[in-house]
Amino acid sequence: MTQSRRDFLLSTGAAAGALAIPSWMRDAQAEEAPPVDRAAIAGAAIAAARKAGAAYADIRINRYRNEAIATRERQAQNVARSYSFGFGVRVLYKGAWGFAASRIVTPQEAARVARQAVEIARANAQFQPRAVTLAPVEKVVTTWRNACERDPFDAPLDDKIQFLMKLNERALSVKGVRFVNSLLYLVNEQKYFASTDGSRIEQNIVRTWPRFTVTAVDQTKGDFQTRDSLGAPLGIGLEYLSNYPWLEDAEAAGNDAVEKLKAKTISSGKYDLVLAPSHLWLTIHESVGHSTELDRALGWEADYAGTSFLTPDKLGKFQFGSKIVNFYADRNEPHGLATVGYDDEGVPGQRWHLVKDGVFVDWQTTRELAPMIGRKTSYGCLHADNWASPAFPRMPNVSLEAAKENVTIDDLIADVKDGVLMSGDASFSIDQQRYNFQFGSQTCYEIKNGKRGAMLRDVVYQSRTPDFWNACDGLGGSSTVYLGGSFSDGKGRPSQSNAVSHGCPAARFRQINVLNTASKQPE
Repeated sequence: MTQSRRDFLLSTGAAAGALAIPSWMRDAQAEEAPPVDRAAIAGAAIAAARKAGAAYADIRINRYRNEAIATRERQAQNVARSYSFGFGVRVLYKGAWGFAASRIVTPQEAARVARQAVEIARANAQFQPRAVTLAPVEKVVTTWRNACERDPFDAPLDDKIQFLMKLNERALSVKGVRFVNSLLYLVNEQKYFASTDGSRIEQNIVRTWPRFTVTAVDQTKGDFQTRDSLGAPLGIGLEYLSNYPWLEDAEAAGNDAVEKLKAKTISSGKYDLVLAPSHLWLTIHESVGHSTELDRALGWEADYAGTSFLTPDKLGKFQFGSKIVNFYADRNEPHGLATVGYDDEGVPGQRWHLVKDGVFVDWQTTRELAPMIGRKTSYGCLHADNWASPAFPRMPNVSLEAAKENVTIDDLIADVKDGVLMSGDASFSIDQQRYNFQFGSQTCYEIKNGKRGAMLRDVVYQSRTPDFWNACDGLGGSSTVYLGGSFSDGKGRPSQSNAVSHGCPAARFRQINVLNTASKQPE
């Protein structure tokens, strides 16, 4: 059959568009799972694993629901739903791991899969360089759910579409705005965990992420500028649509995008930076969250996501930042994306310092990693993105402590003679050891003699992680704190995606290298 050039372009364009959309966003026939006796299924798996010789076994029986709604200007473009239900069994045999999974959720299949996992572990044991040792964990029988006042999956579809349409209209009401794309991502994880330690844990987790991009166009110059929403994804229900000023942000985004068309560029050089928390959260994620992952420091991620400049010999000695810099990990952060009652091996969510008074003091650990650095307990950082995925070390919520005093962002600006104010996350680049980096932002303003001045464009800053955090000499108080985050933190081979949040106040950094990324430099 012959195919015209037009047909070819249409078909290949559609295929490329499909490939660009994450698999969980694609249309799927959502079938409700039949009622199952999870306790019986878990019991069958654990009994079979023990009989086959496993020293330890656990099972995760999980259901995932996802919905993504996309609109553009005054029309809905796509509604994509997906559904997944199944279980995965993990076993430890002669010091080696084995894992197997199935979407057939019956006691008979659970027993078969458990035996298969033991066979895989038996094969792995022949090549295991060292035997796995697990830190102990207490038996837990409980249920847990995150904060959710309104289940997004119970709400009428039209309510969610109309919310996005109102955002679009508000942005389009700004003169100069030509385009606006808005989306609403919704996630529900229903998880059941059981182990040979005796734990039986049920968890229900809901996450919500509205977002939009506003584009302003200057047709006379052939130029366009954009500004994304500043609201972050959160572990929260559909009440998020009404308890955050989304309409105001949409209008402000339109004004910012129009203003950026006329914004001036900057001369490259050293500047003091005042970073709004809507921007700083991403710098924390890349330079702090990833660098304090112990599996990276041990070289386990070297083939995909890299290692870490924070080698184990630096623990308790390395001056990571100035003395006012304190980073903590927290699996209990209210509305955090990585907030859970228990991780995927039954360890309770907890909070601990990674950097204390500027000194690097601790890692992110699992039951396997903790004994490797002489720790008796795990911090609960094991997670899998699906029942069919093996669980491995994943980042908890990592945040920067605010100043105890009531310091505002204007207070931080007041002590800057020549600097830049940046807000909103944008492009970034960081090396494989989380050491050298570059970050841009949604909006930038010059700071002159303690006052915010004109808008700037084409601005990025560069630094090295310890240089940057040691240059921090001012933090905002609790009134400036913002919880940013991402649905898509990639790691592992095969890759998995984790949702994680990072809270922080506004912060000031002295004499950071700033670049002008425009093709034409200012005179």
